[in-house]
Amino acid sequence: MIKKEMIAMLLAGGQGSRLGVLTSRLAKPAVAFGGKYKIIDFPLSNCINSGIDTVGVLTQYRPLRLNQHIGIGIPWDLDRNIGGVTVLPPYEKTENKEWYSGTANAIYQNLEYMEYYHPDYVLILSGDHIYKMDYEMMLEHHKATKAAITIATIEVPMEEASRFGVVITDEQGTIQEFEEKPEHPRSNKASMGIYIFNWEVLKESLINLSEQPGCDFGKHIIPYCHQNGKKIVAYEFRGYWKDVGTLASYWEANMELIDTVPEFNLYEEFWKIYTKSEILPGQYIANTSKVERSIIGEGSEIYGEVYNSIIGSGVIIEEGAVIKDSIIMNYTKIGKNTMIQKAIIAENCEISDNAVLGAFDEVENHVAPHIYSFGLVTVGEGSYIPANVTIGKNTAIFGITTPNDYENGQLASGETLIKAGELS
Repeated sequence: MIKKEMIAMLLAGGQGSRLGVLTSRLAKPAVAFGGKYKIIDFPLSNCINSGIDTVGVLTQYRPLRLNQHIGIGIPWDLDRNIGGVTVLPPYEKTENKEWYSGTANAIYQNLEYMEYYHPDYVLILSGDHIYKMDYEMMLEHHKATKAAITIATIEVPMEEASRFGVVITDEQGTIQEFEEKPEHPRSNKASMGIYIFNWEVLKESLINLSEQPGCDFGKHIIPYCHQNGKKIVAYEFRGYWKDVGTLASYWEANMELIDTVPEFNLYEEFWKIYTKSEILPGQYIANTSKVERSIIGEGSEIYGEVYNSIIGSGVIIEEGAVIKDSIIMNYTKIGKNTMIQKAIIAENCEISDNAVLGAFDEVENHVAPHIYSFGLVTVGEGSYIPANVTIGKNTAIFGITTPNDYENGQLASGETLIKAGELS
């Protein structure tokens, strides 16, 4: 048994269904962000910048690409003989064959991993938020308040509070009440899904609630500990934090990176964001091109015009193409004279010549209005859009489409085009 003061358990098994076709082939934490990063890079970088060198990453949904990205943890200096990063998928045990069925259940199924390091404290993290946070400062607060559990909180607008677990604290910051996604919230202090537990408190609560179906921290573990008199305190975080769980928030968070004075700065020397980088040449900006207020990834070739957009690595934008207010991920090709307005285009897509994306008046999506909204065009990974088609707003396209899929060469606003078998 090896002794560590604090280890981190990073929950990265979620599907991210509210991201629609973006997560049809990969887990939400593996979705690209900011041109060259993946969403999971942010909590992993926070760990190593905070001095945490032992991280268990719990994967489940479509884990292949996430596992390939993490590897043995070299980009984050987490390739250690003792500790480092360990990918923890569900595994067959002698008594059952259970998938992870809740956030706390996933942690419970890895008690053996945590026990190996016999930590004083366990940091529980989510793999799908964009932020920079020094977990060491949170641990110091946890120790100073003599808490059994510390919950990181952030103030959100009152009208958004019902989306979160919210806490009510006394003047010392001790949590008096905890409500998971209340219909009528009485506080705007939202849980960030970041917890520090005393190890013995975590172990005891996980074991005692192990029979609870879909055991979850917000719904079960925190209320159980509160009812049993454990001291739970709030750690108020005042920095940038974004839950990129919807297409609108994902698009907005990317667009904020290119503000004149970005609220979230990727270029700070003292708190770097690390990622697995491929060996690519520098980007090429042709004399026919025009680029304004955009991020352009390595190995990309720009012959057309790019405005207010995030362009990933290895992207080709042909001459005459105009890209505005859009996110185009790695290894996608945009054909000649194509016009793209406010779109999210996933990796390895091809948009052929003279296509128009983001046309017509905005109409609510007919299939999933809660997912495809905000006037966006969303194109899933590996999709093909033929030449000379016009696509409206609040639309989703996934698969290798042909001209026959577009009536009169159009996909009207609010329509969804997913080729049969693509989502199996």
